[in-house]
Amino acid sequence: MNKKKLFALVLVATLMLTGCGKIATLKNGEEVVAKLDGKSITAEDLYDELKKQGGAITLTNMIDAFVVNKEIKTDDDAKSYADSQLSSYKKSYQSYGQDFNAALTSAGYADENEFKDELILEYKKNIVTENYVKDELTDDEIQKYYDDNIYGDIEARHILISPNTKDDMTDDEKDKAEEKAKKEAEDIIKKLDEGEDFADLAKEYSDDEGTASKGGKLTVTYGSVVDEFWDGVNELKDGEYSKEPVKSEYGYHIIYRIKQKEKPKLDDVKDDVIDKLTEEKINNDSTLQTRALVALRKKYNLEISDDELKKSYDNSINSSLSSNAQNSSN
Repeated sequence: MNKKKLFALVLVATLMLTGCGKIATLKNGEEVVAKLDGKSITAEDLYDELKKQGGAITLTNMIDAFVVNKEIKTDDDAKSYADSQLSSYKKSYQSYGQDFNAALTSAGYADENEFKDELILEYKKNIVTENYVKDELTDDEIQKYYDDNIYGDIEARHILISPNTKDDMTDDEKDKAEEKAKKEAEDIIKKLDEGEDFADLAKEYSDDEGTASKGGKLTVTYGSVVDEFWDGVNELKDGEYSKEPVKSEYGYHIIYRIKQKEKPKLDDVKDDVIDKLTEEKINNDSTLQTRALVALRKKYNLEISDDELKKSYDNSINSSLSSNAQNSSN
């Protein structure tokens, strides 16, 4: 949760920024907001101090709330996201025996609705980031992703032999279970070599409950199966089966490739390619949301008239980009 700053409340409630000069001031910065014997604190004093205590960050949050809400409407998807995240937070706190409402109050939220508004804003920032990435994609990037990652669906059959291992087994016991499973898979391949029917063997031996009754038949798409299985089926020609068991986290696979459908045309899958490429870029580059929001602020012609805040704002952006870039490279 992002702890809200008193600075934001002060700006909204008491400060009226003007374009005069290089320092944002009140109409009358001498209003006393607090006093005690020998000391008066004016609104201008308070403003100057709050600028030093996260002022640029709070100002940026206020700006982003405005521009993001202008760009993205609050729809059912945004509300569903907020409800899902709120439920997840509650369950997390409950699992540790902590009071979620007390945590909200401690973080500065009046109630759940106020927190949900922030979750909705988080959702909208994600959409803004996705839109930014999509706008930046080039035709060459889209074409390359299509060439490297889009394949025709493959119809296949498989037999899975899973090792009978348990958590409380010793390493030696687990190794023996692995060897037994591999040996069973190798014996099934020998039966195939002798002419036995693949579908019949799948029904008899396969540990994959989802496909065994169908003779091991399944349709394989890129990304829908573990890499080892995809590599195994992709290396086969139509009508061929594995001559060696294919090992994955699930056990040992024997794969029979029936046929591969024609690769779909780019125009037919372009939206999916863009979505997947966008997701991949966001996952691999944590600077993108910062860059997207900076671009959005520029779209709305952001000007910061206070020199100190402007310097702090620039520094915070550079720091965020540097930090996120470093995290992305680790």
